Amino acid sequence: MGIIGTLILLAAIYWGWRSYRHYPGRQWWRHGWPALLLLLVSIGLFSLPGKQAQPTVKTKTVTKTHLVTATNDQKLTALQEANSASASSLKQAAKQLSKDKTQVDNQKKKNQQAGATSKTAATTTTGSNPSNAALANKAYAGQQTITVNQNQPAFSRDDLSTSRGAWQKYGDLDQLNRVTAANALLNQSLMPKAEREALNVQPTGWHNKRISSGWLYNRSHLIGYQLTGQNNNIKNLMTGTRTLNDPEMTTYEDQVADYLKASPNNYVRYQVTPIFRGNELLARGVQMRGQSVGSNAVSFNVYIFNVQPGMTLNYNDGTSSVSR
Repeated sequence: MGIIGTLILLAAIYWGWRSYRHYPGRQWWRHGWPALLLLLVSIGLFSLPGKQAQPTVKTKTVTKTHLVTATNDQKLTALQEANSASASSLKQAAKQLSKDKTQVDNQKKKNQQAGATSKTAATTTTGSNPSNAALANKAYAGQQTITVNQNQPAFSRDDLSTSRGAWQKYGDLDQLNRVTAANALLNQSLMPKAEREALNVQPTGWHNKRISSGWLYNRSHLIGYQLTGQNNNIKNLMTGTRTLNDPEMTTYEDQVADYLKASPNNYVRYQVTPIFRGNELLARGVQMRGQSVGSNAVSFNVYIFNVQPGMTLNYNDGTSSVSR
């Protein structure tokens, strides 16, 4: 519209100028009115609103893309399956632990009934202990712990003397490097205050392996760590089956420990002897004797077979196989 208005305006000026020159005076008004009309039209055109430029609005489209590939789906499925399997395994392990604990508790009760808490044994010598050879020739008949000498420890008066205070003594290894007897007069003063460190001694007959119930063998302390603090003492460690170590031996060790903790004046004469047959490197079992001094709160004399349910042991060297 601006261009047209300009052209009309120019035309009006030209027309008015030409009329003014050719028609002077009043005649100009009569012949110049078209110029006035064109002038008004041009003014009107200039006054009309033009098209205003609209602001340009740029719209940005954000597209969020989720890529779900077949590989991701497979990984997610595998992870879910693994989590499910782990949860199932944990439940089974917890169930098995509960079952094992029940069996151990039941076995400890049987051990106690067999003599671990008996208070009828004499404080002084009564009867006699069989020789190591006689114990080695005993045959396992399904009961892992049996009493010896009617459960009477048969320590002499000298054995029970407290004149030297608490003490402990470990026999030297024999010619085959096998552990021998450990003796002690136990008292609260010998008990350890630090946590036990990992064991690294390899006693004779040590051919350990995993079986269905866990590890076949333990490095079994003759005198338990909780009683004297002796840990990596080669003279105090033997190759013992898991069941020999716990619950069988620990049943008696715990009874002794509880008695010692009750009073700093309590003493227990204690002896543990590994029993080997001939030149075998794996012990057939252990004899444990314990007697509290001045009372019968602790009094036992037992033999524990070094056996493991479901396993056949080669006592010559400690190798083993699953029983058939």
